[in-house]
Amino acid sequence: MPIARPDLVSAALLTGLFAAGGAEAQSVRSRVTRLDGRSLSSAEVERTVERLMSAGRVPGLALAILNKGEVVYLNGFGVARADTRTPLTDTTVMYAASFTKSMFAYMVMQLVEEKALDLDRSIAPYLAKPLSEYEKYADLAGDERWRRITPRMLLSHTSGLPNWRWFRPNETLDIMFEPGARYSYSGEGINLLQFVIEEATGRQVGDLMQERVFGPLGMSRTSMVWQPAFEADHAVGYDEDGKDLGYRKRTSARAAGSAATTIRDVARFLQAMLRSQGIARAGRDEMLTPQIRIRSVHQFPVPSTETTTRDDSIRLSYGLGWGLLWSPYGKAYFKEGHDDGWENYMITFEQPGTAIVIMTNSSNGESIFTELLATLIGDRFTPSEWEQYVPYDAAAK
Repeated sequence: MPIARPDLVSAALLTGLFAAGGAEAQSVRSRVTRLDGRSLSSAEVERTVERLMSAGRVPGLALAILNKGEVVYLNGFGVARADTRTPLTDTTVMYAASFTKSMFAYMVMQLVEEKALDLDRSIAPYLAKPLSEYEKYADLAGDERWRRITPRMLLSHTSGLPNWRWFRPNETLDIMFEPGARYSYSGEGINLLQFVIEEATGRQVGDLMQERVFGPLGMSRTSMVWQPAFEADHAVGYDEDGKDLGYRKRTSARAAGSAATTIRDVARFLQAMLRSQGIARAGRDEMLTPQIRIRSVHQFPVPSTETTTRDDSIRLSYGLGWGLLWSPYGKAYFKEGHDDGWENYMITFEQPGTAIVIMTNSSNGESIFTELLATLIGDRFTPSEWEQYVPYDAAAK
């Protein structure tokens, strides 16, 4: 008898947790237990979300909450499209933005486990020629510091590369500081690691993500690029004034943030992280081990040279693909995602298995995150000031 592949077993388990067929579209609305032990009814959750969406002028929001690693609340609120009043549900496709980075890091750790990639080896041996000889990286000609960049640095945002080259003088790519010296968020760095992996394996990252992450975990409505199947049920983004920004249907995979997904699929991904499904426990633990302490006043803009001790109480740090903090409830790992018209946030408190995912189709979404986190799961530890989550009512105070 053939032995079942572990990834297929994982997919079966996860699919069973969410039910199948017609039940797939049904929301989950059980009682929620906060970190402090207080219990909230589904009605209390919904009143809180709807009140804050109205106050913050957020047209659509998707929410998942996990207790002890199980999904206890999964629901969509408001509209996916304001013009047609199409409801936003837990199967509505939304822009993952930088959630993509954490999913990509999960796949990278599989390659590390298989010894196809070494976290601490220079990226140089994985390339057929010097990095600066590739057209996309020609700006680095004459700066040999790129040879000191490793996959670990790229995943922990310590490579010295800017967030995006178009924010730099003359829109050129440069290395801003000695690789490994400090934290500075870099989408360019994540996309460079994608380039290195594609050059080394001869495979496209979009295909690898489908084969290694989305497929095995049952994330059936997630893709690194736009799919025709998403047309019938997807959200569009809105700016601060409620202007429709549409949905940019990406046709090329970008590890830094091209994925389309649903709240249901992100909840599956968080369950896989908690259970170390698809990656060895050692690899998962490495992802969640501090690589660099963070003392910048804000995450953006980069590079930031102003420092603070404000977040020392939570030991704010970065792992591999995840931000890290410590609370009275133990270690937590988090990831945000934002773009014009889209604001997302997820955090998992590892020891109690409590997690929350918030996805919104509005540039106003971040303005309600801090209160949502505190009210729904008792999270008063997310570094909102560092994240620059300005409350919706700040102007009135």
